[in-house]
Amino acid sequence: MALGYKARKRLSLLVLLVGLPLYIIVAVSVVNLFERPPILLELLVYIVLGFLWMIPLRKVFLGVGKPDPDADPDSYPHDPVDPNKKK
Repeated sequence: MALGYKARKRLSLLVLLVGLPLYIIVAVSVVNLFERPPILLELLVYIVLGFLWMIPLRKVFLGVGKPDPDADPDSYPHDPVDPNKKK
C-alpha cells in the first residue's frame, strides 16, 4: 500500500522530530558501550550511522518537498512575484 502525499509528509515530520533524536541517543549509547576508538574511526562510525537511518526511510522522504501532485494547481499558493514584471 502506497502512502499518500499528506501521509508521507506527516510521517516524515514525525521521523525527523521524534525518531531522529531517539536514533541519535541510541547510536551514541551503543558507541559508548565500546572502548573509545581512535578519533578518525569514531568519526567514520558516526558518519556511517548518520546515513544508515535514511536507507529504510528514503521512500517516505521522496518527493515531500515538492508540491502535492494530487492538488488542484489553481488552489496551490503561488509565488506572489510576477515573473513577467520588469524591475
